[in-house]
Formats: sequence, structure tokens, C-alpha cells
Amino acid sequence: MLLSLSIRDFVLVDCLDLEFNAGFSVLTGETGAGKSIMLDALQLALGERAESGVVRDGAERAEVAAAFAVTAELTTWLTENGLDSGEDELLLRRVVDAGGRSRAFINGRPATQSQLKEAGEFLVDIHGQHAHYSLLRPGVQRQMLDAYSGSETLAVQMAEAFRAWQKLEKACTEAERHATEAAAERERLQWQVDELVALDFRADDWLALQDDHRRLAHAAELIQGAQQIVSALEEEGQGAIGQLQSARNRLTDMVGIDPALKPALEMLDSSLIQAEEAARELGHYAERVELDPDLLDQAEARLAQVNDAARKFRARPEELPVLLNEASVRLTELERLADSEGLRKAADKARGEYEKHAAGLSAKRKKGAASLAKSVSQAMQQLSMQGGSFAAVLEPCAPEAGGLETVEFQVSPHAGQGLKPLAKTASGGELSRIGLALQTILSQISGAPTLIFDEVDSGIGGGVAEIVGRMLAELGQTRQVLCVTHLPQVAASAAHHFQVSKETVAGQARSRVQALDENQRVGEIARMLGGVKITDTTRRHAEEMLGSGA
Repeated sequence: MLLSLSIRDFVLVDCLDLEFNAGFSVLTGETGAGKSIMLDALQLALGERAESGVVRDGAERAEVAAAFAVTAELTTWLTENGLDSGEDELLLRRVVDAGGRSRAFINGRPATQSQLKEAGEFLVDIHGQHAHYSLLRPGVQRQMLDAYSGSETLAVQMAEAFRAWQKLEKACTEAERHATEAAAERERLQWQVDELVALDFRADDWLALQDDHRRLAHAAELIQGAQQIVSALEEEGQGAIGQLQSARNRLTDMVGIDPALKPALEMLDSSLIQAEEAARELGHYAERVELDPDLLDQAEARLAQVNDAARKFRARPEELPVLLNEASVRLTELERLADSEGLRKAADKARGEYEKHAAGLSAKRKKGAASLAKSVSQAMQQLSMQGGSFAAVLEPCAPEAGGLETVEFQVSPHAGQGLKPLAKTASGGELSRIGLALQTILSQISGAPTLIFDEVDSGIGGGVAEIVGRMLAELGQTRQVLCVTHLPQVAASAAHHFQVSKETVAGQARSRVQALDENQRVGEIARMLGGVKITDTTRRHAEEMLGSGA
């Protein structure tokens, strides 16, 4: 349930804090006052796309925060996404700067726009004021029937199975069409793989091979150089080590005179130790380095082999292992495609999976269509369409992602008229009433605890409006219902009433929202009934409507 909504610098709203209750609530006001702006702000908090235009003129950023009571399903989702605060309330927050950059937060933690959307699906079901026009689209009609019959998950699985089947069918066709070219490519790749496997070369081998070759090629130079350095360090009388020892002895005597020279003596001791260590290490190195022409020949041959392969395949030596992997993967794919019998079996199996899902969906749609027709037809009798009837007609079609049948909503607005497609039969007002009936019925099976209707009563008036108000009030007995309306009959049926108004502050328009008490509700209902001039008669009429609940 929506508990509160806080809006800052959003379109015409500079500062607004609203608290909501359970049951049926309405938002009313003059045209252009900003009634739908409240819902736009809420949708922003629920993950809708953000644009810089939502920031109020002169402001740096817009901010919307919505607090909801947490449901058990939502708690599980929050825990899985690391967003659970451990509280009974959930806070969704969205900030949009003047440049259009958006940031999202869930329970104070940074979140993505898609996470806001996912969370919102647990919380709110919104029906827009133009939703009844979408009823004329076959795809929407099919989606509504699937939602009503609880088949949405099965429909998704079937669509995925269809795509998998079509992909394999395409592979079969391509394999047949390009068999000759594929065979030539397989032959080329097989040769390439065989050559590179025989080369047995790894990327890290390249540096080691170069190091070995360089060392073997300069072995004599390395041995001679090491021996010369050892001689320079250790030569009797003239060697660097002997001279360091003499200097150390002299400095030791000087330290006895002036202890301040002790740090210099310590550094000299360290230098002498390192020089002796260097001489020993170089001596061992000169003994280890091999003068082996055979090893040098082997290294040069291996270098030539690798470089020849690199030139042959037009790649750098270190890229050869990657080339082998890519060729192996492609060869495996081509071999699979070359197996036309195996491909056909896989395609037939995928078709079987699709048909299994499609058959199950068809059965659920057939059952759901009968139930939906009955429910909408009953609602039509309440909405001044006595004797009218509704049907969700299923017609077989070729296999497609949407299933094995098309779905078409048909209606007979009045007794004695045959069923015809919704788009060709219903007038604007009838379409609005049928749309509202469908949305109300679908809302009753929705899992969202909060239902929002944005002027879905457009095109409805008189006694029908009173019935619509009662329908929404009944829905409010079990769910939280928010409705933006221009009909006094609908507004009078609500348990809670918010008035949206517009005023000018410092030359700029501002929207204001006020929760109305009983006396204020009388005035607002009277305004909706009588227009600019409110008479005692309209006030009494408003009081009667509120007293009767419609």
C-alpha cells in the first residue's frame, strides 16, 4: 500500500508531502490544475524514464520519494537484491537533475532504474486514461486474456520455444543452401587446426623461447664478461674488493679517533659484502652458462618454425593460440551444421516443445475466454448496456510466437445485435465503459496492493458514472484504489478526497494538493456539479451525493 508521496521541484510542484490511507481515494480539480502530475511523479519513483523537462523551471533538480508498506513477496525480492532494510516500510526515491541525469535509491541505497521498475511491479498497477484505446489492438487483447487466465508465464515460455525452434529451422535451411561453401570452409579450418595443433605453441612459450635463444646465441660473450668482472673485483692488489678492504681498515682506525665516522664505516662494510657476493654469483654464472651449439640450433629452428606459422596465418606469433581456439570453435559449429540429420532432429524436438507449450496455452485461453466473456457481459449490464454481451473469440492461425490462435474481442452493445469486432461496433462511450469493466476485472486478479486509475471514466456520465463509482468503492474494500476523476458521482463514492489546484506565485504557476474534510468535500463536489457559480441547490445536491455514497 502507498503510504506517502513527497515531491520537490517536479514540473509545477515546488514542495508537496501527501499521506494516503487504505480504501478508495480520488484526486479532483480543474482541468490543467495538475492532477495527473501527481501520478507522473509517482511513476518516476516507480522507475519510469526520466527527462530533464520534469525539473521545475529555475530549480537544479527534481526529487520524488514514495513510501510503501512491504509485502512478503517484495521482502524476498529485496533480500535477494541486497536492498532489504529490515523495516516494514519501503522507500523508493528518484532524483533528476536539470541536465536529465537520473539517480535512483531503494531504502537509501543506490539502485538502478530497472530495479525500481521491478520493485514497482510488486506494489502498483496503473491504468491510464487512454488505456481503452489500446483495446483495439489484437496484441493487447491477447495479452489481457493471458493475464486474466493466468497464462503470462506460459506465454513467455511458448514464445521462447518458438524462437528456439525457428532458429534451428533457419540453421537447417542455411546448412542446405550453403553446403558446398561450408564444406570448403571446414576443409580450410581443419587444415588450419591441424597445423596449429602440430605446432604445439602457447603464448607464454614465445617470451621464454626468445630469452633462451638470446642467451645461447651470446653464451661466449656472457661467460667472458662474467669472468672479466670477477677478475676486476678479485685481482690481487688491484682488485676492487682488495681496495675496499684497505679503505675499510683505514676507516676503522679513524673511527677510533672520531666515532662520528661510524655510519660511513657501516656503509663501506655493506659495499664490501655486496661486492664479494657479486663476485661469487658471477663466478657461479660463468660456470653454468652453456656453450652448446646443438641447443642453439634447436632454439633457432623453433623460432623459425613459429615465425613461419605466423607468416602463413598472417598473425603475430603470440596470437597463434587465439587463432587456434577461434578456428576450433568455428569448426565445431560447422560440423554441427553439416549434420543435417542431427539438425533436423533438433528442430523437430524444438517444434515439439513449442507445440506442447502452445497446446497448454490454448487450453487455458479457451477456459479464460469463456470466464472473461461472462464477467465482462455481467459488468456491461451494470454499465447501462442491458442485453449487451462480450466475447473473446479465438481463431486458429499458423504457429507463431503468440501461439496457435489469434484473440479478438467482440461485443454486442445491445440486445438483438450480433457480436462484432470491438473496433467496429462500440461507440466512444461504450468503448470507455467496456474498457473500464475489463480493467476493473483484471485489477481484481492483479497481485499489486495499490491500483491507480487515471481518468479511466472519460466518456462516461449520468447514472453510469454512479455505478462506476460504486464499482471502484467495492474494489477499495480489499485494495488501495487511487483515481483521478472529473466525475462528481465517482468522487462522491470515495472514502478519501484530495483536491488539486493551481495558483500563481511570483509569476510562476504552482500546483497544490489538499486533503479535504467533509465540509470541503461538499464544496468540491458542488463545484464539479455546478461549475464556476455554486448555488445552495448544488451544495444540497453534493451533500445528498456524499450522504448516499454516490
